[in-house]
Amino acid sequence: MNWTISYYNERLARDILHMPAGILAWYLRYVDLMTVHGPNLSMPHSRALGDGLLELRLKAQEGIGRVLYYTLPGQRIIMLHQFIKKSQKIPPREFRLARQRMQEVQDADARRTQGESPA
Repeated sequence: MNWTISYYNERLARDILHMPAGILAWYLRYVDLMTVHGPNLSMPHSRALGDGLLELRLKAQEGIGRVLYYTLPGQRIIMLHQFIKKSQKIPPREFRLARQRMQEVQDADARRTQGESPA
């Protein structure tokens, strides 16, 4: 069974598609791999950030991009946030936003799962 990839919202999907061409090319390559092999591409392509949050590490001539993502039961991957890096570390604002979105996704999935449980 293949993995499915979805996006936190439509704006994120658009933002990813508007990343610089070289960074986008690496993103598309990694997403193809993830649909077949799952989310753990390992270093230097992917890295765990803790508590289930992961990052795709995209490096090209135009710069360094990151797409932060999370996995859900049922072989689902959800892309949470993207940005172009300008420093060594992930900026705290970007990290907080991805964690907030991850929590929202977890809560929504928990509600969905509870709604499907037999009474």
